[in-house]
Amino acid sequence: MNKTGSLIVISGPSGVGKSTLIGRVRQNMPELEFSISCTTRAPRTGEQHGREYYFLTQEEFAAREARGEFIETAGVFAHRYGTLKSEVMERINRGSSVLLDIDVQGALSIRKAAEADPNIAACVSFILIAPPDLPALEKRLRSRATDAEEQILRRLGAAKSELSHFRAYDFMIVNDDLEKAAQALEELLKSLQNRVSLIKEELFQ
Repeated sequence: MNKTGSLIVISGPSGVGKSTLIGRVRQNMPELEFSISCTTRAPRTGEQHGREYYFLTQEEFAAREARGEFIETAGVFAHRYGTLKSEVMERINRGSSVLLDIDVQGALSIRKAAEADPNIAACVSFILIAPPDLPALEKRLRSRATDAEEQILRRLGAAKSELSHFRAYDFMIVNDDLEKAAQALEELLKSLQNRVSLIKEELFQ
């Protein structure tokens, strides 16, 4: 059966644990390819260029954006983020399933692009990773002990705004229990690979 790949957009507010969930799922589903985003922020401890992100200067990012190299871009906390078309569409066209770990703003941008492009619409699915409630998210952010109080409050304000867009997604998984959420995400991703819209050829003629 000749099938195109899937574009799976996963997002959620800062501190919700989406990167941890994706890491758990990819251990059991190594066939899923991970699209690396570009960012203008500085690398955090342990992060490497070309592994977690492509770290670009503001000038490099602007030049790529001007050349139309991004499928989506977003500004988050004074930094720019974007997903390269080359990181996504080439893999999908050869039948691979591609995961995007991006913020809500970026997901909404891809949703808008899908409305105008039937090729994207046929293969994309949107998954929101949500906390059980905002107090639980605040507790997680504070337990990380990586942000100042002002930054924590800013992230919580952003989270409230981001979660208000939950109806723009096709699916939502609440990360209350990591193991249960990881299992639910894995089952969902496996089911998405069976979407009829991914089949390129006419069958049962």
